[in-house]
Amino acid sequence: MTTPDPHHQNDFLAKLAPELKPLEVAGPTHADQHGKRRAALASWIAQQGGGLVILSAGEEIVRNRDTTFPFRSHSDFLYMTGFPEPDAWWIMQVNAEGQTKNVIACRPRDTEREIWDGIRVGPQQAAERFGMDCAVDVTELDHHVIELAANLPAFYAHLGNHHDIDQKLRQWLHALRAQGRAGVNAPDRIVDVGQVIARQRLIKDSSEISTMRLAAGYSAAAHVRAMEFTRPGHREYEIEAELLHAFRSAGAQSVAYGSIVASGPHSCILHHRAGSRAIRDQELVLIDAGCELDGYASDITRTFPANGKFTPHQRAAYDVVLAAQDAATAATRVGEAFTAPHDAAVRVLTQGLLDLRLIPKQSLEGAIESGAYKRFYMHRTGHWLGLDVHDVGDYNTRLTPGMVLTIEPGLYIRPAEDIDPGFWNTGIRIEDDALVTLGDAELLTRGVPVAAEAIEALMRNRD
Repeated sequence: MTTPDPHHQNDFLAKLAPELKPLEVAGPTHADQHGKRRAALASWIAQQGGGLVILSAGEEIVRNRDTTFPFRSHSDFLYMTGFPEPDAWWIMQVNAEGQTKNVIACRPRDTEREIWDGIRVGPQQAAERFGMDCAVDVTELDHHVIELAANLPAFYAHLGNHHDIDQKLRQWLHALRAQGRAGVNAPDRIVDVGQVIARQRLIKDSSEISTMRLAAGYSAAAHVRAMEFTRPGHREYEIEAELLHAFRSAGAQSVAYGSIVASGPHSCILHHRAGSRAIRDQELVLIDAGCELDGYASDITRTFPANGKFTPHQRAAYDVVLAAQDAATAATRVGEAFTAPHDAAVRVLTQGLLDLRLIPKQSLEGAIESGAYKRFYMHRTGHWLGLDVHDVGDYNTRLTPGMVLTIEPGLYIRPAEDIDPGFWNTGIRIEDDALVTLGDAELLTRGVPVAAEAIEALMRNRD
């Protein structure tokens, strides 16, 4: 039995104290880092002749009746500001010389609403805390946008993501054009700033990497907890509960995505959500789960036997997938195409399928060219990772230091007449988060065992 961490308890009690203050979400270090990101974007916009950047944090979404889903700012907004509240906007005026003015528009303090919904930052504190030139009441947004956009050549905003933003852009342009007789020039183009910011977000800075290392460690510990907990007879949702407990106990604010806990035949369903199925003896359990920490995602998949011991068929398939991941990791190097890890994994997986007689005898090259492996492996080997679990960024690119991607080969063998029954319902995926460095890729998530022997040892020694 464990006892509560007294530091966590004190933090909790402090939040209940009468002298409530806004949650500290961005100290000077964070504000400086966000400022550097804004400066980099401003430098690029200045080269295009200047413009006005306008990003929305987003709104709370109604879950049912008068309750809402937990709010999370739009990832681009979070990346540039760190501001955590809904109904906020970030405006950055950039002239052709690169001079800037950064404004945050946010909700005003409201004693009555704060009793119900929590303490707001408010315009009086927002500028200093988040490194802005000034902060204004969001109800005055239209006035400030029109004033700051006057005589600039372009708006930089998200396009096609939300009807309200598209509508506001039309309204602001109409208002600016109406001032033409007074000598005001309206912007003559709207640029999708999401594509520009995506190029920035693709390369992680030191603070992002630090946060992602922590998130990876928290998630790895959660996977270990889930492995130690699992027994035949447990239901999938019970294992999910162990993951959620571990994430939140560590200090993560949320899951990065809906946790996948898939047992037996469910392991061959790529995005199976934890259900009520009871796990049976000699079945595999596939867990694909990760936490979100300060906005950043982690993403780990492990597959293990519920009773602690792989069957011979399971072990044979597992070793093929692990060898494929090793090959993909070796191909995750500076200068390689993003597709190189996938191509390396496919070669190993296809050869394994030939060796296990799961696809008809033929040459390796012929099996790859014909796509024979796709019956058992139908997804890519990885994706970008960052503020979004499937993060933004061009996939038609070469790997560069600071990029973070997942490496996640798998095999999914369903029952069929031409398949040895020993392989039926064998779904295996192994996934780690990889940081591209000047040397070998750094796997951030290896705090949870991956070798079959190590997994069996962990489960053999569980309480």
